[in-house]
Amino acid sequence: MVSSIMTGKVVTVEMDDTLLTIRMLFQHVKFHHLVVVENRKPVGVISDRDFLKAASPFLGKIIETTRDLDTLKKRAHQIMTRNPVTVYPETSIETAADLLLKNNISCLPVISSRGDVVGIVTWKDILQFYLGNR
Repeated sequence: MVSSIMTGKVVTVEMDDTLLTIRMLFQHVKFHHLVVVENRKPVGVISDRDFLKAASPFLGKIIETTRDLDTLKKRAHQIMTRNPVTVYPETSIETAADLLLKNNISCLPVISSRGDVVGIVTWKDILQFYLGNR
């Protein structure tokens, strides 16, 4: 079951959080995905790759301009992948792997029966499970 391999500590952001906030989170946590929530329900996912595409590559460089800094004013809802594919804790690992492949995605928020985010499972979690069970 997904509950046996998921990460229970999920880092979430709100729809109107800025890229500045998102950048700070990615700098201080080891995760590569943030779940965007509205009333504890997942409405989107932001990967570190999504952030890098949206933020100026000149941030923190000597040639940084105010225009580059302005990219940090964008909001989570502007860069997130909407309507994320989700699973339940009791979903089989095989089903989760199949969903990742069929949807060409790298993570699945795990939700309770009420729809609240309770975890996240990534392709790395699934790969580690299968490699550990050889």
